[in-house]
Amino acid sequence: MLGSVMYASKIIMELFPNIHLIGVFTVAFTIVYRKKALYPIYTYVILNGIFCGFAAWWIPYLYVWTVLWGAVMLLPRHIPKKVRPLVYMTVCAAHGFLFGTLYAPAQAIIYGLSFPKMIAWIVAGLPFDCIHGISNFFCGILILPIVFALQRAEKNTI
Repeated sequence: MLGSVMYASKIIMELFPNIHLIGVFTVAFTIVYRKKALYPIYTYVILNGIFCGFAAWWIPYLYVWTVLWGAVMLLPRHIPKKVRPLVYMTVCAAHGFLFGTLYAPAQAIIYGLSFPKMIAWIVAGLPFDCIHGISNFFCGILILPIVFALQRAEKNTI
């Protein structure tokens, strides 16, 4: 269900290029569910392939969201309350800023790009990565409310 929520949010936000809540959901689900967060993340990835096509653009999705999941997994579990929002927002933003760089190696392999051409591809995408990173930062304000809602739902189901 959570992967479907991720996918639905992506569809709703498609009016705004490179502005979405996928990073926010990835961070929030990882905080709450840890390793099990991979289930909704990969449900989202598979839904993308099913509804948008299993094409070359989709292949990097097999790992780019896992990078964000891994970064959150590496964070200490008990971050002081005062800095918690900023830490999560910053990690989410960093993933947005680095999205094109993370995406590029797969594209280079698929399309046979040399290293200089891959760098050119990354540089050409920097304006979009800037929008992505900035929007991820500000959308990241929703991470902790989602975390609290998920934790409350978990307590009510037990």
